[in-house]
Amino acid sequence: MKRLSVRPVQRWRRAWDRGGPRALRSAGSASLPRLSDAQFAVLKAELAKGPVAHGWADQRWTLARVKTVIGRRFHKSYTLQGVRKLLIPHGFSRQVPARRAVERDEEAICGWVKETWLQAETPRRRSGPGSSSRTRPASR
Repeated sequence: MKRLSVRPVQRWRRAWDRGGPRALRSAGSASLPRLSDAQFAVLKAELAKGPVAHGWADQRWTLARVKTVIGRRFHKSYTLQGVRKLLIPHGFSRQVPARRAVERDEEAICGWVKETWLQAETPRRRSGPGSSSRTRPASR
């Protein structure tokens, strides 16, 4: 059983004396309200513009960046976990972009692997009977 200090019990007793059981009802969540559907539609449009439109140098959306956009646009504060919980029910998911250069040329890479790499690779020595240094006769 969880122990309570005297003060909360005294507060609850005074509230009970003044208003009965209704006075002890929960006032609701202490956290800030979530974005409404209309506000989320605006957020979705803002995210569709991309991070560059909001002042970031690259095209990655992070939870911290989405949190900043929410703060700037709606003047509401979320934790990173709160942003994640806001986005997931609306179909957003965690995505990690492949780290590849924009200038990457797949055909040139395949050609290099087939031609240059095969020539540069040293042929492997095959082992056979008597190839181990332990089985060779000692040289004098």
